[in-house]
Amino acid sequence: MGIVSPGFHGRRRGNTMLPPGQYEEEDFPVLSAGPTPRVPTDRWQFTITSETGERYSWSWAEFQALPQETPTVDIHCVTRWSKFATTWKGVSLDTLFEDVETAADYAMIHSYGGYTTNLPLEDLLDGQAWVAHRYDGEDLDPEHGGPARLLVPHLYFWKSAKWVRGIQLMPEDSPGFWEAAGYHDRGDPWREERYQGD
Repeated sequence: MGIVSPGFHGRRRGNTMLPPGQYEEEDFPVLSAGPTPRVPTDRWQFTITSETGERYSWSWAEFQALPQETPTVDIHCVTRWSKFATTWKGVSLDTLFEDVETAADYAMIHSYGGYTTNLPLEDLLDGQAWVAHRYDGEDLDPEHGGPARLLVPHLYFWKSAKWVRGIQLMPEDSPGFWEAAGYHDRGDPWREERYQGD
């Protein structure tokens, strides 16, 4: 008999569920794969590149002029901490993809500093993801991914790439930085998709 009974999906914390294997964290730990890039907003640019090479780009001023949303979401790190009811401000990926023509099923996220992570395109659309530039009412600190980071709260937080600079659309999946080192290609915390084979 297994340790976890069928139907177990996590521990309840108030009105919020805690994914299996996670604990609640009050602070906001800083974890990075390398040095923190310092990207001035006058040099920041965000670009979506389709699988055919077509580019859709926004400067910081153009990005700030887009419709903004303020999602309040729970976030879950693969190192097993979860933080509840975090509040962000940013632009929905639905807005950024409004005029993008693509038949791609996958996306590679690119960050200043060279970090990458892969995602199915369906995990970025339909109100599930943002490019966020404010956290808890303040500009996003560089240590937490400022000036802007990807926010994909329904997946483990390594998928929410810090210092985001663009998305490359791909017809076939390809691993990013952590995925090439053995982390799961999708990273669903409710399924404990931490490593390849989970």
